[in-house]
Amino acid sequence: MLQQIKPLLNNPQLLTHLNDYFDSQIVGQHKIMEQSNDIIVIHRAQGAVAILKRLKLLRDEVNGIK
Repeated sequence: MLQQIKPLLNNPQLLTHLNDYFDSQIVGQHKIMEQSNDIIVIHRAQGAVAILKRLKLLRDEVNGIK
């Protein structure tokens, strides 16, 4: 399955746009954590940030770089 998305991730322009999107989503999740008083919402935002950061490393995973 990873081989199917390899062309997307090895296109520098598309990868830049994808990472910019992930970065903007991370900023949004940080704002949610800063403004929330609900521990469940904070934990969900933390999980979302963790997943978004992992997605930013997807290119390395697909290309076998660790």
